[in-house]
Amino acid sequence: MSTIAENLQAVVDRIGAAATQAGRRADEVQLLAVSKTFGPEAVLAAVRAGQSRFGENYLQEALDKIVALAGQGIEWHFIGPVQSNKTRPIAENFAWVHSVERLKIAQRLSEQRPAALGPLNICLQVNVSGEQTKSGCAPAELPELARAVAALPGVRLRGLMAIPEPAADEEQQRVPFRQLRALYDALRADGLDLDTLSMGMSGDMDAAIKEGATIVRVGSAIFGARTYKQT
Repeated sequence: MSTIAENLQAVVDRIGAAATQAGRRADEVQLLAVSKTFGPEAVLAAVRAGQSRFGENYLQEALDKIVALAGQGIEWHFIGPVQSNKTRPIAENFAWVHSVERLKIAQRLSEQRPAALGPLNICLQVNVSGEQTKSGCAPAELPELARAVAALPGVRLRGLMAIPEPAADEEQQRVPFRQLRALYDALRADGLDLDTLSMGMSGDMDAAIKEGATIVRVGSAIFGARTYKQT
């Protein structure tokens, strides 16, 4: 069985290859290692292999890891659904939030962000696939939401995020990523200072990179298959 360090290197190589195919530099794409359901020891193994950015979906699990791994130089990103009653610990403990879909949530994060930490980096999650069960704002609502979030003092709007429905081949995978890129380009043309497209995971990051991803969120390709606890 390959180690986390070996898996991490394979993912870095894969990012580089996809970037090259797209005529991009590998350093234009940041790797966010998604460590949900894996313990501090797995995160530490990735840190020792050179990884510094980690994404978490579940708040309490993430807070436990943040305490356990304090002093390791980790940049923590929250990528799961943001509930109103959990905005304060998110605002106080994370550098980024990728999954903002409502103005109310952004307002709470802005108000609750400690000034000493500087603005919280925000991505707006967009439901590009139009799935009823999928989180994210509707594309038609995005311009108004983006302008409102960009005006908040305690957060910095960096870009957009999406989790499209799975597709069988790369050409199909590229379609929703292309849609997100078009929305991103339209916001930039409208004067918003954006620099981030958070899109692509273990199964579709090659397609995302070819459509302009600047952050790919990769978990199982680094840490292995997840085991979810029975509730």
